Amino acid sequence: MVNFDLMTVEAIASKVEDNSLIGIPADYSGVPMSVTIEIIKRKKRNLRLYCLPLTTIQGDMLIGSGCVKEIETAAVTLGEYGQAPRFQDAIENNKIKIKDSTCPALHAQLQATEKSVPFMPLRGIIGSDLYHNRKDWSVIDNPVKTHSKDDEKIVILPAVQLDVLIFHAAKADINGNVQIGRRRELATLAHAAKKVYVTVEEIVNEDFFECELKASATLPSLYIDGISLSKNGAWPCGLTDYYTLDSEEMNKYAKAAKHQETFDAYMKNFISQSFYSNN
Repeated sequence: MVNFDLMTVEAIASKVEDNSLIGIPADYSGVPMSVTIEIIKRKKRNLRLYCLPLTTIQGDMLIGSGCVKEIETAAVTLGEYGQAPRFQDAIENNKIKIKDSTCPALHAQLQATEKSVPFMPLRGIIGSDLYHNRKDWSVIDNPVKTHSKDDEKIVILPAVQLDVLIFHAAKADINGNVQIGRRRELATLAHAAKKVYVTVEEIVNEDFFECELKASATLPSLYIDGISLSKNGAWPCGLTDYYTLDSEEMNKYAKAAKHQETFDAYMKNFISQSFYSNN
């Protein structure tokens, strides 16, 4: 018997309001596809996606479905299945705004919120033209004179707080703690989010914090606002130790998404079917 109230994926999707800044996990971090479909069904609009550090079919579907007005990311790609067609079309035709970024910068902005500081300094961007296109980033002189290098510049990145984070994980325990394994970026996202919702493959009759090894791979329940049991919830993306990415479905999507008309037909069929189980 669990010591928390289980939510449905529909209830989680209803927590996403128009104009929300949403944390988007990478394809290897537990993509919450079952909730994503519910968000699309509800025709959420003007969403802002903050990817850590990239997105795949999840982001492309949301963009193609007209849910997104802005994305901050290091990449949007279907990997070996090619470009993300709906994202590419949206950028080429100015349908959405993009904040081009890097993996370290995306992490740093969330870490600033995680540490309750207004900004985070970062090296490595100087010399590129990236920061010239980011009016929210600043370049300053290094204020700490502890070395011999003169006139050193450093980039200052503003803290980012997410309105909501949703991700899919393997397990939750009976007390609502969630196993995230080596995916520590999920902890960073959760620490920088106002609300956190998780879908899981199973709920196990134990407390992860009673085991030293499991505790180190666990996101505590105090950071989590709701959990839904959603078997197969990352499909067609994979989930480590549970199932692999569905190559056939990804290839099917990549072909359909090349044009808006065929994408719309694909999505109509996709959301009408029951790929995910709450049992």
